[in-house]
Amino acid sequence: MSEQPIADKSVRTAWAADAEAIGRVQARAWMRSYHELLPKAVLNQIDATTFADAWRQAIIRPPSAQHRVLVALDHGSVVGFAATAPSGDPDAVPQDGEVVAFHIDPDAQRQGHGSRLIAAVADTLRADGFTRARLWLVVGDDQLRGFLEPAGWGPDSAHRTLDLSDDGSATLRQVRLHTDLESE
Repeated sequence: MSEQPIADKSVRTAWAADAEAIGRVQARAWMRSYHELLPKAVLNQIDATTFADAWRQAIIRPPSAQHRVLVALDHGSVVGFAATAPSGDPDAVPQDGEVVAFHIDPDAQRQGHGSRLIAAVADTLRADGFTRARLWLVVGDDQLRGFLEPAGWGPDSAHRTLDLSDDGSATLRQVRLHTDLESE
């Protein structure tokens, strides 16, 4: 019996067993990307285990068949992830999908994982019947914006402010990017 070769770098649908790695990637990515954008009190609450628990539930019991979690792999290890869903925005139409999370581990960036993952995200959203994709980007996350814009994502003038503390003491501004999924 011969072993089948596997790709060194790939993207696949997440499994429940990936949740801990996804939580670690998210915690590391948030600490790196948002260290100057989030209040210290919020940064101190970042916990990979809490993230992992939430992702495990999202993988095991997604709210719908159109809620998906994908992982980017390097030699079988999770180095990035993305989550897709129908857009929950008030101005959304049924053909609008959303990328609700997109993170690559800081140590695995600039190795093609993001490109493979964003391509898989687009393919997944198309397969789920969406014709346009949206993503809420933290204002000041210039690295992610610089990656997405050349890939065909652009601002659509929507913006929002998230209240991270429920009392207005810690807020985060976001701008919405979008892309047409039919043109590819």
